[in-house]
Amino acid sequence: MLTLASKIFNPVQENTYLVYNEKNEALIIDPGCYFPEERQQLIEWIEKLGLRPVKLVNTHCHLDHVFGNRFVHETWGLELHFHALEQKVFDFAPMAGTAWNLPFDQYEGPVHHLSESEPLLLGEDRLKILLTPGHSPGSISLYSAEGNWVIAGDVLFRESVGRTDLPGSDFNTLSESIRAQLYSLPDETHVHAGHGMPTTIGHEKQFNPFVKPT
Repeated sequence: MLTLASKIFNPVQENTYLVYNEKNEALIIDPGCYFPEERQQLIEWIEKLGLRPVKLVNTHCHLDHVFGNRFVHETWGLELHFHALEQKVFDFAPMAGTAWNLPFDQYEGPVHHLSESEPLLLGEDRLKILLTPGHSPGSISLYSAEGNWVIAGDVLFRESVGRTDLPGSDFNTLSESIRAQLYSLPDETHVHAGHGMPTTIGHEKQFNPFVKPT
């Protein structure tokens, strides 16, 4: 069974996730570590848990979620995975960093494109890949039916949703993604977002003011 852990990094207060199995193999998801001390914190966090990172994944490629990609690649030799529709956002991220006065060194290693038609594997465990565009063109959410949780990136927050005023974003697309892919999950499913505190699908269906169930 998979275990989920999170830590907050960078000036945008982004949630970085570790997902690991009983063999202590780990996914690093959306490494937002920007400052040198945050990168050291990531190392110490992984060492404290006794984990062996085996795969690097981005739910989407906005700058605050990719700051640490290069560091993770150089430290653990991991290659990057994200959805093919997110490639343009990935390519634009360094320019966004400059515009936001948060310059960073972009990951330059191999890129592997994930598909919603295949699960994301960690040993014998599987995460279902849900294509949830709207905040960005190729945003994905990662669902563990066994663990009863979903990592939703910046698609769905506690009583809020991801921004749709960015290049490649669209509110109607986001709303449809949430209704079709996330609100269709069991109400008790825990939602772990890219920012802020966790919530549940049931809570959002009842109290989210931006997207109501159909």
